[in-house]
Amino acid sequence: MLEPNEGVLATIGRTPLVPLKRMFEDAPFRVYAKLELMNPGGSAKDRPALHMVRQAIKRGEIGPQTTVIESSSGNLAVSLAQICGYLGLPFICVLDARTTAYHLRLIRSLGARIEWIDKPDPDTGEYLPARIRRVKRLLAEIPDSYWTNQYGNPDNYLAHYETTMPELRDALGRIDYLFCGVSTCGTIRGCSERVRDDGLPTRVVAVDAAGSAIFGGEGRAVRRLPGLGAAIVPQQLRSELIDRVVYVDDPDCVRGCRDLLRTESILAGASSGGVLAAIRRMQADIPAGSVCAAILVDRGDRYWDTVYNDEWVAGLSPKTEGDRSP
Repeated sequence: MLEPNEGVLATIGRTPLVPLKRMFEDAPFRVYAKLELMNPGGSAKDRPALHMVRQAIKRGEIGPQTTVIESSSGNLAVSLAQICGYLGLPFICVLDARTTAYHLRLIRSLGARIEWIDKPDPDTGEYLPARIRRVKRLLAEIPDSYWTNQYGNPDNYLAHYETTMPELRDALGRIDYLFCGVSTCGTIRGCSERVRDDGLPTRVVAVDAAGSAIFGGEGRAVRRLPGLGAAIVPQQLRSELIDRVVYVDDPDCVRGCRDLLRTESILAGASSGGVLAAIRRMQADIPAGSVCAAILVDRGDRYWDTVYNDEWVAGLSPKTEGDRSP
């Protein structure tokens, strides 16, 4: 009997909300950080991972012997490895060269089998299409296998519709701006749909990687940090629910992370730095007295060799596209 609501899985969600008074002490508005990095798997991906598995079990698509398969650049793989490990399900994760060494060690320690993609897709120069091809091959080869498919599974965004945005609303009451990084677009889709359905006045700001294809770019920018952007337009995206898009690059992410650590003693991952950099960029446009919520996706200890490594950072070259409305 699979029990996805017990043990460590019962601790997913209900993450802390922290005011960033020091980092934004010069701003005429307030910023609150939703610390998704406090989930047991260390990231916001715990929520959709659990919801996708739980709902698949309810539908009978995952049974006691099912092999779960997913493509991930890191965090969702950690979440699924932990969940499948607790449930006793075999898990195969398709990773690529942008996965950090920390993520790789953690995923392996949680008992997952790794399928490694060492060359990007020749047509796009991105790893995602190559990873998805490997997933489909594995599905054809392995009987009783199930792809959680974070890119197209509605249970991905429904996790945030049902938990993340209600938690923010209940804690803050009025939210004028919600800043959310985008990749598969599950988080922003779930939150923005809840904003609409609850009739909230919240303006939703998507933080994307420079060169990403999500909002019409070519998807060919060199992105060394995972977590933001995509080489394809995700099936989860509903751009009509997003009020503004702000683009950041790898150096922006690094600066945001390091400023957060210096001022607030919060060690967060790369995309969190990008989200905070986007708030800085919009600072002149945010009215005084506004309440801003920022979703900080994962922990920073997964980025010791990149974001918090001075030698690695010295090799970055900044190139951003600014921002726009979708």
